[in-house]
Order: sequence, then C-alpha cells, then structure tokens
Amino acid sequence: MKAERLVALLFTLQRRRSATAAELAAELGVSERTMHRDLAALRDAGVPLWTEPGRHGGFRLVDGWRSGLDGLTAREAVALFALGVPSALAGLGLDTASSAARAKVAAGMPAELREHAALVAGRFHLDAPGWFGSPDEPPALAAVAQAVWAQRRVSVSYRRRDKVASRELEPLGLVLKAGIWYLVARVVTDDALRTYRVSRILSVASSDVPFDRPPDFDLASWWHSSSAEFEQVARPVRVRARLDRTAVRELRRVFGGEHLADTVVSLGPPGDDGWAEAELALEGDEIGLGQLVALSPGVEVLEPASLRAALAGIGAELAARNAQR
Repeated sequence: MKAERLVALLFTLQRRRSATAAELAAELGVSERTMHRDLAALRDAGVPLWTEPGRHGGFRLVDGWRSGLDGLTAREAVALFALGVPSALAGLGLDTASSAARAKVAAGMPAELREHAALVAGRFHLDAPGWFGSPDEPPALAAVAQAVWAQRRVSVSYRRRDKVASRELEPLGLVLKAGIWYLVARVVTDDALRTYRVSRILSVASSDVPFDRPPDFDLASWWHSSSAEFEQVARPVRVRARLDRTAVRELRRVFGGEHLADTVVSLGPPGDDGWAEAELALEGDEIGLGQLVALSPGVEVLEPASLRAALAGIGAELAARNAQR
C-alpha cells in the first residue's frame, strides 16, 4: 500500500540523518526506481526533503521534522521491535504497515534508547511455524482476512476429510497457530462458534451483508479455552518417551505433517547417545500404540506404564515370531 510505504519512508528519513536511494530501498524492501518515485511523491506532498551532494551525501529531511513518542521505556521499545512475524503480517497484508510502525517508533526515540532497543531486539526472534512443518500458505487467506476486516458474511466451501461442505459464516477472527492459519467464525444456520483451518477452505464468496460481532466475544480468550478443550478431547493420552534420530525423522511420516504440531508437544535435544526425550499427545491407547510401533525400534516409552507394557508385549511377540528356527 503506497500510503503506508510513504509513511514508513518519512519516518525512516527522520530516523536517519542522510541516506541514499539505494539504502532506503534496501531498508524498505522496494526497488530503487520505486524509491525515487516515493521520494518525489513526498516532495509533491510538501515534505521538506532535499539532497546533499558529495560522496557521503543522500536524501534528508529539514531539521525539525520529528514525531515525539515520549514516555517509551527500553522494555516497551523492545516489545514493539520484537513482535514482528513477517510471514504472518504479509499474509494479512500488513507487512508495509509493520515497517511503517517500526520506523515511526524508532524515529521518536532518543538515540541511546534506540540503540538499546535495537541491541536487545537483535537477540530475540519469533518464529511461528513448528519444527516439523513449513507454514501453510492458504490461497483463501487474503479473502478471509478481508471479510474479517470488513465484517461481512461469506459463503465458503470447506474440505472435511473425504467430502466438501458448504457454510455461510460470520468471520470473527484469524489465529496463527504453529504456522497454520485458523478462522474463528459464527455459523449462520445454527449460531454456533466454530474453528476452520484456512488451508481447507476451497472457495470464498464475499457478500455485502454486514453482521454484528457478539458484544462479549474476545478472540484470545475464546481460542485459549476452545483449543484446550479440543486437545483434551482429541488427544487425551500424553506419552513421555525417548526417541533416537531415526524415530525423530519418522515423526512426520507416522503422524502426518498436518497434525504434527499438535501431536509433538515437546522434543528435547539429543543426548550423547543420540536419543531425545519427547512428550506426545495421542488420540487414544489403541491408535497411539500403533503409531509408536511404527516408530520402532527407535522408541522407548517412559510413561504411562500401561502403554510401555503394551509396547513391550508387541516387541516380545515380534521377537518370538521372527526368531531363527
């Protein structure tokens, strides 16, 4: 969005005493030709922008163009700088807005605070996707996000296992969980709140019908309670186990990349013997036992004892059946 890009450019110039078009283009992620057009647009808008000639010259603003952000502490500045999740913001069309916000915050900080914020923020990075899967890039995300912003009903077709269902929804919010986008929406036909994985939405038809958000609905609170309930119902069996390197590599094949982030609760680093301790959330004893067998022989169940005994029994049976005659 050009307007947001010009705001980002304005505050970037405010933060830097002087910068070349190439340096500004690299910082804001555009071509040098686009940067020259944006600089001309700032001039046309009445911004006092001029060029310093010479080897160390560049574009700069007239002294006095500052936007004060008084009262920011170092911790607050770091929080703002460390919150960026570029892929998530890009998916929602907010990547340029994020750049503008960061430039604006940096421009209003005293030099020593700006340096401290950059120093600390440079040591923290938020990586949303899980370890075992790349983030999905659902084609319907842009249309769904637009409906959330506009607060308009949508008709969607949605893939459910081996069939396709149609729903008329009132989209209330989007959640990014382990690199996967989910839509929280109210179903028009029964007024129920449900969660849909955006990558399973096959088509989105927007409408001009507005809707009123539930006055007491809070997206973060609802997601926390509903996801906790879902985990308890869908994957009630918690298993603590040790896995060798081969079993770790096989996790995606056995559990499927789509469900891996929900199944692998935690996975520690490998020890000197190459084995790593993991916590797994499985759907049930019978299903879970079959999945653990598929990881053998590189799996050792530590808890629960009943599942460990069942796995040992299968191992003993296999050993006896396949022993040399």
